[in-house]
Amino acid sequence: MLLGVNIDHVATLRNARGGVEPDVLECAKLCIENGADSITTHLREDRRHIKDNDVRLIRKSLKTKLNLEMAMTDEMQAFALEVLPDAICLVPEKRQELTTEGGLDIAGQLERGITFIKPLIDKGIEVSLFIDPDVNQVSAAYKTGAQFIEMHTGTYSNTFGTNKEEKSFEDLKNAAAFAQTLGLKVNAGHGLNYQNVIRMHEISGLYELNIGHTIIARAISVGLPQAVKEMKELVTNEEI
Repeated sequence: MLLGVNIDHVATLRNARGGVEPDVLECAKLCIENGADSITTHLREDRRHIKDNDVRLIRKSLKTKLNLEMAMTDEMQAFALEVLPDAICLVPEKRQELTTEGGLDIAGQLERGITFIKPLIDKGIEVSLFIDPDVNQVSAAYKTGAQFIEMHTGTYSNTFGTNKEEKSFEDLKNAAAFAQTLGLKVNAGHGLNYQNVIRMHEISGLYELNIGHTIIARAISVGLPQAVKEMKELVTNEEI
């Protein structure tokens, strides 16, 4: 499995004081130097953490894969077609939420999804849909023409260590298996941490895990390079 590091909360810390520290681009470079295979940023409508210029700087300065999370809006589509990230993950978005809550209901807006995604794919951008581990959503994602899904692991993460863990984990396994029969590549993320990430190895064929908050939180104690290395070892089962 590959490791994508989400650096949104580096920007959250910077924005808390309104200055320039910590430097988002510098932290992205540190992540890559210490094992990250890609960098993920979520450009929200309200720009609460990552800003437009952060994305532009990363795109211009780093040769590593840039994955842009964004809502399915005309504004974001235009921005993506300007910046041309390597990959895009379409996510649901609500202004009042602290973090993304649940997966995108692509089954309920299939035609919109098809027309939204086509111009992105035509420009050579890989498109992923952030969806709940539900076969109906997986089937709809396939019909849009997207090459990837990213399974929302929030329910599994929230139930980890409880009597509901096995059910939520089986949902992930089943959705991943079904997606691969359709030819979709499968990523996963949301709420994964240094404890619950281990079970991702039990899901056959996972391509990449996108992980952010827990790495940035760990970095406060051990530093960003070490935090990334520790997660990379867990994701790859190899010592860095």
